[in-house]
Amino acid sequence: MTALSQEQQITDQRFCSSRQSWRIKMELFWLWRFFLLLQVYDSCSVQASGKQWKEIRERISGAVKGFTPCSPVNCSCHLSVLQQDLQPFRGRISEDVMAATLQRGVGTHYQVIEHKLYREHNCMFPARCSGVEHFILEVIDRLPDLELVVNVRDYPQVPNWVQPTLPVFSFSKTADYQDIMYPAWTFWEGGPAVWPIYPTGLGRWDLMRDDLKKTSPERDPLILLSRESPDLVDAEYTKNQAWKSEKDTLGKPPAKEIPLVDHCKYKYLFNFRGVAASFRFKHLFLCGSLVFHVGDEWQEFFYPQLKPWVHYIPVKQDLSDLRELLQFVKENDAIAQEIATRGKEFILNHLRMQDISCYWERLLTEFSHLLTYKPQRKNNYNQIVHRPSKTEL
Repeated sequence: MTALSQEQQITDQRFCSSRQSWRIKMELFWLWRFFLLLQVYDSCSVQASGKQWKEIRERISGAVKGFTPCSPVNCSCHLSVLQQDLQPFRGRISEDVMAATLQRGVGTHYQVIEHKLYREHNCMFPARCSGVEHFILEVIDRLPDLELVVNVRDYPQVPNWVQPTLPVFSFSKTADYQDIMYPAWTFWEGGPAVWPIYPTGLGRWDLMRDDLKKTSPERDPLILLSRESPDLVDAEYTKNQAWKSEKDTLGKPPAKEIPLVDHCKYKYLFNFRGVAASFRFKHLFLCGSLVFHVGDEWQEFFYPQLKPWVHYIPVKQDLSDLRELLQFVKENDAIAQEIATRGKEFILNHLRMQDISCYWERLLTEFSHLLTYKPQRKNNYNQIVHRPSKTEL
């Protein structure tokens, strides 16, 4: 090999080595730039996330600071509802107004005479009437004479425009109605039936409390979101009494019914209204899961003391804010768990069976003071007496 060719070979090797070194340097440079951009992106993402959730965090913080826990003594937690419901009748209830109420046929007529309970013969839903009667009979020894009309249908009966305002007791209503709310029959018995797991209803509230401790189109967007983003939420329709075909469950077979106890396996639970307020709302809190409550139109007597952001996550009725709220609770788990804990504690402390009986007693006693006359027993009415207890569970 000539001296020239050897020199050329050395030059080529140096050139190749130089190119390889340059390539490594460039790769390191671009790798450094990538990590730098990644850090900047992560920093911006955290800042963006912080800004994104700031409004919701402030909403929760403000609600908690503004919340004053109520006293569990003598069911006083719910008395503001009682007073508000009876306010339209402070001008007193005459015998003529009661007669007009009876004539409308909007409920079942009861009389309490000398600590005995009497009822007209017909009741549209006997099991529901039985649930109502259980609570009246529990406190009847302390009740003055009175008569009342109890609506055991799902829907309230006294729109705001009705004059004079009729004294009708209903378990649920919206702001468009002036019915007097009472603790629903479902605290004892009378539904709703869920086939095949609860064929005679959910069962007694006190027993279900112990057990858990150990139907409207508004649900559609949640089901569709579940199909679009199964990693975000799992939701499907089950079959109810009105189910006729897969058209009723958005084109897919209905999911298998899940007992309420098994709801407690899930971190987030949703409450939707049915025809009126949902009977299972109170049950969901006992799981210690975070409750998402959709819409605020329908009320039961204990709803007003359950506060949005304090005890549950409020969701718009059209679910337009649901995706954001789900993302928030996933990224703010500690805050979500605090809300779930407060919700469970409220139900455990302020919705005991003694609270239900107490509310019935105070409601009927206050109502009796509004009557301007002394009720006279109707001879063709049947006396209602205590029946043996049943669990339905």
